[in-house]
Amino acid sequence: MRASTIKYEPLDDRAGAQRASSRLATSLTLAAMSLGYGVVQLDVTIVNTALDAMGKSLGGGVAELQWVVSAYTIAFAAFILTAGALGDRIGAKRIFMAGFAIFTAASLACAMSPNAAVLIAARLVQGLAAAILVPNSLALLNHAYVDDRERGRAVAVWAAGASLALTAGPFVGGALITLVGWRAIFLVNLPIGLTGLWLSWRYASETTRSRAREIDLPGQLAAIGALGALAGAIIEAGALGWSHPAVIAAFVASAAFAVLFVWRESRTVQPMLPLSLFSHRLFTLTTIVGLLVNIAIYGLIFVLSLYFQGINGLSAWWTGLAFVPMMGAVLPVNLLAPRLAERIGSCPTIVVGACISALGCLGLLWTEAGTSYWAIFAQMIAISGGLGLLVPPLTSTLLGSVDRARSGIAAGVLNATRQTGSVLGVALFGSLVASDSAFMAGLHQSLIISAAVLLLAAAVIGLGANAPDAKAQGRSM
Repeated sequence: MRASTIKYEPLDDRAGAQRASSRLATSLTLAAMSLGYGVVQLDVTIVNTALDAMGKSLGGGVAELQWVVSAYTIAFAAFILTAGALGDRIGAKRIFMAGFAIFTAASLACAMSPNAAVLIAARLVQGLAAAILVPNSLALLNHAYVDDRERGRAVAVWAAGASLALTAGPFVGGALITLVGWRAIFLVNLPIGLTGLWLSWRYASETTRSRAREIDLPGQLAAIGALGALAGAIIEAGALGWSHPAVIAAFVASAAFAVLFVWRESRTVQPMLPLSLFSHRLFTLTTIVGLLVNIAIYGLIFVLSLYFQGINGLSAWWTGLAFVPMMGAVLPVNLLAPRLAERIGSCPTIVVGACISALGCLGLLWTEAGTSYWAIFAQMIAISGGLGLLVPPLTSTLLGSVDRARSGIAAGVLNATRQTGSVLGVALFGSLVASDSAFMAGLHQSLIISAAVLLLAAAVIGLGANAPDAKAQGRSM
C-alpha cells in the first residue's frame, strides 16, 4: 500500500494570495462606488445639454425646464438624509444596491416619457435613487478604507469617477441627441446600472448595522415641504413675479416647514438630522461650503447651457463639446487635490479652489450675445478647476470630523446641503434669465452672485477653521 503524498502550501503564499484578493475586492468596491456616484453626476450634464431638445419636443418654457432639472435635485436633497440613515440601520450595501436598481428603472421611465409631466415625475424617482446611492457609496468607502490617507485618496478617485462622467456627459449627450434624440441620454444609464449592481453584489462588504436607528418620517415630510416650496417659489417667480400671491404663499410655506423641521429634529429621540453633528466646527463649516459652492456652480451650468443654445444658437452637439473642456478640467484636479491638501492642509486647499472659481465667474462678466467661445474658454476652465480642487478635501474633512459609525448620516448631510444648493442655484438663476429680452442681464447678475457666494465660501472655511475647537477636532487641516 503506497502512502499518499500531501502537499503543503507555504503560509506566506496563502497570506499573500489573501492580501491580493482583499486588495482586488477593495479596488472593485471603489469601482462600484465610483459608478454609483458617476451615474448620478452623469445626468446633470446630459440633461442640461438636452434642455433645448426636450423643450421643443415636449413643449414648455424655462420654468418647465427648471422643473425637469430641479425635480431631480429636490428629491435628491430631501431624501438623502433618510437614505444615509437607512444605510446605517439596514446596511449600506443593501441600500446602495436598491438605489442602483431604482435609478436604472427610473432612467428607462424618463426615456419613455410621453410628456413633460411624466418626465418630471420620473426625474423625481431618479432623484430619490440618487439620494440612496451617494451617501451609501461614501459609507461603503469609509468602511473599506480604514487609514485616513488611503481614504482620502479613495475619495479622490471616487470624485474623479464622477468628474469623468461629468466630462463625458456633454459629449455623449450631444452626440446621442443629434444622432438618436434626447430620449437616448437616459438609456445610457442602463448598462452602467447593471454593471454597478453586479460589482456591488460581488465585491462590496456590508457595513455594521445599527438596529436602534429609526426613520424620522415627520422630519422627512417637513424637509420635502420646505425645499419643494422654496424651489417652487423661486422658479415660478421668474414667470409670475416676486410679488405674486402664490409666490409669497410658497415662501411662507417653505419658512413654516423649515421651522417645523428644526423643531422636530431638536425634539425627537431619533432625528433625521442629528443637530448635535453641528457641534463639530469642521462639520458645520464643510456643510455650509458645500451649500454655497453648489448654488454657484450648478446654477451657472444651467444658465450657460441656455446661453449656448438659446442665445448663441449652438446645436446640442456643439453645446456638448463646449462643456467638455470645462468638465474635463475637474478630473485631473480631483486627483491633484489630496496631494496638495497633504502639503498645505485641507482647509487652505478648499479656500484656493473657491477663489479660483470666483475669479472665473468674474472673468465672464464681459460675455455678451455672440461672444466667441474662445473668449470665455479660460474662465470656464477656472470655474470647474476650482470646483475639482475643493471637493475631495471638503468631503474627506467632513467624514474625518465625525465618528466612523455616523459616516452614513454625515455623508448624507453634506450631499443634502450640496443638492439643496443646486436646487437654489438653478431656481434663482433660471428665474433671472426667464425672459429672453433680459437674458444677458440675468446672466451677468448670476455671475456676480456666483462670485460673491464662492468668496463667501472661502471666507467661511478660511476664517472659521482657525478656531481652536476646529483644530482639536481634526488633523486634516
